[in-house]
Formats: sequence, structure tokens, C-alpha cells
Amino acid sequence: MNDIQAALFSLLPPNRKSTPSGWDSFNSVCCSYNGEKRDDRKRGGIKTSPDGGWAYSCFNCNFKAGWSPGKLLSKNTKNLFKWLGASDMDIGKLNLLALKIKDDQPVSKKALQLALEERPLPADCLPMDTWIAQGMQEAELLDIITYLVDERKMGWDWYNWHWSAAKGYRDRVIIPFYHQGKIVGYTGRKITPGKPKYLTDAQPGYVFNLDRQTNERKFVIVVEGQFDAIAVDGVAIMHNEPNEIQCARINSLGREVIVVPDRDRAGAKMIKVAVDQGWSVSLPPWESDVKDAADAVKRYGRLYTLSTILHYKVSGEINLHLLKRKLENAEE
Repeated sequence: MNDIQAALFSLLPPNRKSTPSGWDSFNSVCCSYNGEKRDDRKRGGIKTSPDGGWAYSCFNCNFKAGWSPGKLLSKNTKNLFKWLGASDMDIGKLNLLALKIKDDQPVSKKALQLALEERPLPADCLPMDTWIAQGMQEAELLDIITYLVDERKMGWDWYNWHWSAAKGYRDRVIIPFYHQGKIVGYTGRKITPGKPKYLTDAQPGYVFNLDRQTNERKFVIVVEGQFDAIAVDGVAIMHNEPNEIQCARINSLGREVIVVPDRDRAGAKMIKVAVDQGWSVSLPPWESDVKDAADAVKRYGRLYTLSTILHYKVSGEINLHLLKRKLENAEE
């Protein structure tokens, strides 16, 4: 019996009965959450599989859940653990354990890509504080400082901003990607006209700014872009639809997740994932030209932006589908 199986069976009620077909039956815990009367006829059952997985089925409300090695915890599976009495922290730990088991699967090339390797920054790239301490007065460096502080309205201490003196990077602010204290990639945002706007080295499954989500926090704010994450000290998925590995890494924090999507049609994809993951969503009534969290901080300041995110967060499938439809109808 693996740890996820053991955690499941430790939560099951003691008055179970075994059937010849291999089911452990007990009173279902899901019925009252799915519009049915509370079960008192042992119509819920767990059946294990030889590979260490298991399946749950309720023969009253037809709710199903399960898990097998190499898979992450589904929405139904997390709900089942919750209804059995597991805390959000415990579920987060189980999700992280499922991710580790998935990462340890030996045969798939995709599985090998899930481990985040240490990677170098561009040549001649140092923290801006280091350049300034060395007396560097390059015009490009001073322009980037002006861009961050005056244009973006971001605090100097909000992130470990870097700058590279190498050709092709001098007009870019470098944002290192950290994972467990190591640099695993970066993005360089161009502050002058021209393309590409971003030069990025990112690994599959990476979640930006996860290292800063300390244990005393009660919630984590999930946004699309790195500047959005820095603005509200949340995490960024760096596109508009988190993959299953990113969801698992976020859930492993074991706290309330609040998604703040960009205010466009693509942001609806984040809400769809929030529905599947059981996350909350916040769409504060910011002015129409405020398109994301970074814009909000620039317009209103960090404290006010955070307070509105918390005030306007909603959960539940009906409420989230209404927000999703609102973004689907948004003008591009």
C-alpha cells in the first residue's frame, strides 16, 4: 500500500464491509454534496488495483473518483478527500506526493522534463543592486530603473531585478526564475520599441514566484504574467491556461487559491481551470483600461489592489461560469 492509498484508508469509516468482488463498502460521503439524501445503506465503495491505485464509486448519486500512480489528483478525488475529513493542507501534501510519483515514472520523455534543472542567466548578468554598488552608470541601466520605478510603479525591493551588459540584453530588465533557491530560467523584458518584447527561457511545469509563498500565508494569488505576480506577490503560470503540473505545484501549497485572470477572452481559460481545480476567482470592478493585476497596482497601488482582489473573490461553479462568460464576451 502506497502513501496515497494509506491516507485514503485512514479516513474511511470503520464500519465497512468487504464484498467478494473486492469492494470495501460504507455509507457514501458524497451524496449530500450532490443533491441526494444522506446514504445509510453502504452504497459507497472503494476498490484497489494491483498498481497501487484505487477507484471510488457511489451507487446512490453516481459520484466517481480515483487515482493511479502517474496521475495527479483530479477535482473529484480532492473533493472525496475533503468530504472524508482531510484538511486543505493534507490534500495539498497528497497532491505534491502524486506529482513526485508522476515525476518518478521512468519511461516517458515528458516525465523526464518535469524536473526543473538549474540554468544560467545571460552573459554579464548581475543583480541591479550589484551594478549600482559598483558605480555602473550606463544609460540603459538607468533607463531600466526609471522604467520599473516610474513607469511600472514597482518597488525596488519587490524582486531581485537583474541587468545584463551583453549585446541584445542591454535594454531589457532580466527577471530570474527561482525554484527551491536555484535559478531555473529567466525572462528579459524589452523596454524600448522593437521585437521580441520578451526573451524567455522557461521549463515545462514551472510556476513563477512559488518560492516566495511562505507558510504563514492563507492564500495564493495566481496570475498570468511575471510582472502581475511581482505586483501582487503571487505566482504566475506565464500563459493563460495552467497545465496539470503547474496546478499540482500550486495545490501543493495547501492554501486557498485565488485566480486573477487578465481581462480578455483568453482569461476565460484560467477560469475554466479554476472550476476544475476548485479554486476561487476574483474580477474586481477596476476601470476598463486596467487589464491585469500589474495595471491595477500601477493605477491604485499595491494595498488597494490586494484588498479588492480579496473582497471580490468568488467560488462555486455557477458563479465562476458567470465570470467566464463575462470574459468570453469581452472586447479584444
